[in-house]
Amino acid sequence: MAALLLLLLVSAGVLLSSTEAQEAYNKLPDYYRKGVDLALQQLNSHAGVKHHFLFFKSLLKSDMESGFGVSYFYHSFYLKATKCPKGTVDSMQCKFRNDRPLIDCAVCYKTFAGEIEKDPKPYVHCVHKPALTEDMTTTRVEHCKTMSYHSGAHTLLASKS
Repeated sequence: MAALLLLLLVSAGVLLSSTEAQEAYNKLPDYYRKGVDLALQQLNSHAGVKHHFLFFKSLLKSDMESGFGVSYFYHSFYLKATKCPKGTVDSMQCKFRNDRPLIDCAVCYKTFAGEIEKDPKPYVHCVHKPALTEDMTTTRVEHCKTMSYHSGAHTLLASKS
């Protein structure tokens, strides 16, 4: 009887967690959701991925406005596998799998007027959390720092009258 009660409590916690994660995703500002969507799109493009993944939680968010409607975003976050198959459209019923490691992702990208620009190419790096090294973390941050400095965009300060 105690084992059944424990199983019920654990099951309820798993369902609650996936619902809370979906709420966490919905509470993200649109410009950060777009980055999460880029990571999910890249993850789902891999043939080896068999399960549906959901946003789990943010680790670090930063943004920089450079003027004239241009902004740069960096977002580090976790994705978590669910028991639903890849391609699931309605993920509200998807329960998290606790037998798979989290996916640690970092994305950075430039937006103009709220839309992600193709140049510079958005950076998306996702890896199973146990495989993430300090060097990978440093490389992610350094790549994203240089993205804003090498955008190639002209500014009013660079123009001559």
